[in-house]
Amino acid sequence: MTSIQAPIVDARGLERRFGHVVALRSVDLTVRSGEVVLLAGPNGAGKSTLLRCIAGLTRPTRGTVRIQDQQLRLDPAARSAVGFLSHQNLLYDDLTARENLRFAARLHGLDAVERRVMDALDAAGLTQRADTRVGVLSHGMRQRLSIARATLHAPAVLLLDEPFTGLDAMSAELLRTGIADDVQRGRAVMCVTHQPAEIWQLATRVVVLDRGVVKADMPRPPALEDFLARFRQLLAA
Repeated sequence: MTSIQAPIVDARGLERRFGHVVALRSVDLTVRSGEVVLLAGPNGAGKSTLLRCIAGLTRPTRGTVRIQDQQLRLDPAARSAVGFLSHQNLLYDDLTARENLRFAARLHGLDAVERRVMDALDAAGLTQRADTRVGVLSHGMRQRLSIARATLHAPAVLLLDEPFTGLDAMSAELLRTGIADDVQRGRAVMCVTHQPAEIWQLATRVVVLDRGVVKADMPRPPALEDFLARFRQLLAA
């Protein structure tokens, strides 16, 4: 008898209100190991709010989030299984790249800190900048360091909110390579982007949000052009 893999992320009936504004409406979403879920939708669709609810940074008005079958609100350990890259990079400009990662490692209570930090810097292509203050790094380097920070504790799911914004071609390709490696290791990835082409070939599913409602949840179509046509139809409905 074939067993069904339990989801890493299991969100049920998520609703989030900000006063009279409803950012999420009855959102159900599951994400399993090795999936790359592209979250698409117009501005104000609720994409970032959904990621923040899954990361445990925003409490839903209603509904539940379970991470690896642990309820996020009731089990603080569940939050340690999540890596989150937001618009704010959570880096300290006056510390070096190495010092930022050391600080993150200690926050997570990790062992073998120096090895983990150097491995992360190497994977981010930042070994030569290990002792450079973050404040003088380029935007692309800071973004790569932010992702290294978000994955230092080996989370089961990685949440990326517009990770390609402002990246040069080399940094964007390094990011895609890192995501592909994450998939090979069984990590789940959720990515918000206004430019689906940036991650299209890596995506396994596409979820379309509009006005807080899931309008579609589908396997990635082979052709981006076919999806964009469908996307426009969904938003016009």
